[in-house]
Amino acid sequence: MALKLAGELGETDLLAGCCAISTPIDLAACVRALEKRSNYLYLRRFVRRLCERVERKSQISPHVYHVERLKKVRTIWQFDDEFTAPLFGFGSAANYYATQSSARFLDAIRVPTLVITAQDDPLVPFAIYRHAAFQSNPALRLLAPEHGGHLGFLSRKRPRFWLDGVVLDWLEQLLLTKGTKVAQLTSA
Repeated sequence: MALKLAGELGETDLLAGCCAISTPIDLAACVRALEKRSNYLYLRRFVRRLCERVERKSQISPHVYHVERLKKVRTIWQFDDEFTAPLFGFGSAANYYATQSSARFLDAIRVPTLVITAQDDPLVPFAIYRHAAFQSNPALRLLAPEHGGHLGFLSRKRPRFWLDGVVLDWLEQLLLTKGTKVAQLTSA
């Protein structure tokens, strides 16, 4: 959502920058990855939790959340097709994924943006990061270590939890850069 917002805003003073980690920039591709046999445990847990949420919400709003439709939900795609897309006016999961994936907005991002993803992430296929915007948009910086899984980013060497340091260093540099621009604007 942060990348989508940055792209929708484009050139703006509302954001100094944007950082995204292990982000599913192509929702349809990520849902398909989640449905792979190797991700079955993740899929089952996500679907169970989504269904439990609908059951809780149906107690408050049974006219909106129809629990009988949960019977056919076995995947995230089916859940989004039955609940998410219709409830939010997208019609179908395919339309929801096509219109709301941040990949559509990457070319329009104009604020400094750091995107970090592991090439071996089982839930976010690295192929989606071969998007042309990562080559053509100077506002985007992709950091893609070979290993890290989904939000793992552990190192055998020190610092063991290196992700926090990378993000904090990037934010510090961003603040220094933006601070210089603000100082120039106020002195002009």
